[in-house]
Amino acid sequence: MKNFIIRTITGALFVAILLLCILYSPWSFVFLFAIIAGLCVFEFATLVNRTGDVTMNRTMSSLGGVYLFLAFMGFCMDVSDFFLFIPYLVLLIYLMVRELYVKEKNPVNNWAYTMFGQIYVALPFALLNILAFHYNEVENAVDYDAILPLSVFVFTWLNDTGAYCAGMLFGKHKLFERVSPKKSWEGSIGGGVATIASSFAFACFFPILTTLGWVGLAMVVIVFGTWGDLTESLFKRHLGIKDSGTILPGHGGMLDRFDSILIAVPAAVVYLYLLKNLV
Repeated sequence: MKNFIIRTITGALFVAILLLCILYSPWSFVFLFAIIAGLCVFEFATLVNRTGDVTMNRTMSSLGGVYLFLAFMGFCMDVSDFFLFIPYLVLLIYLMVRELYVKEKNPVNNWAYTMFGQIYVALPFALLNILAFHYNEVENAVDYDAILPLSVFVFTWLNDTGAYCAGMLFGKHKLFERVSPKKSWEGSIGGGVATIASSFAFACFFPILTTLGWVGLAMVVIVFGTWGDLTESLFKRHLGIKDSGTILPGHGGMLDRFDSILIAVPAAVVYLYLLKNLV
């Protein structure tokens, strides 16, 4: 009972902070997710370092995640051109070259996990900027629109919550037992129904997409968010751990809370780009 109360309070605060920062202003959005990107990369590095076969530079990798987010923000806001990414490329080169000098026992693993951390963790957070900042042809300026990034999180939360509730009530057939034994097809269907239902509400209040466009985005988040969850489960199973961290009481680590969006956000960007250019 005590754990349930702690989990509920932490979850409510977590959602409230995200909603407030996304909706309040572009700068609160940038500040929050730059920090989250850095924390998630740091947590990722901490986990893989515990294996004893990897020695990631946690500080520089985390700074790389923060800078990549800020570089995408500046690029999307038309502050500068590709020059913004030059320091990030220099950092990647440094992280590669340093292995020639530090004499770690497994430099190949260090390289692999360092680059994987940037692609798997840092890049999806940076891509949130593409959802948030849009060029306004009428005013010849870049506008901040919180609705698209917010919708991805809302769809993810509803999919997870609906899957949990439906799975508890009706779950019998395992979805992916090898990776996550508790997930069921019934739970996934329940989460999907709740998420698609919410997409009609978004279509009513935020006509920036058509109804079919919103339904399509919801389905993308359902499928790729579930894969994101399973991917992190596979990662943790490989490392032999239950939670990625303890920073969120009752909920585990940062990666545990953002696992779904690590694949859902890139997929949403691809979907919206195709929707804009092909429809």
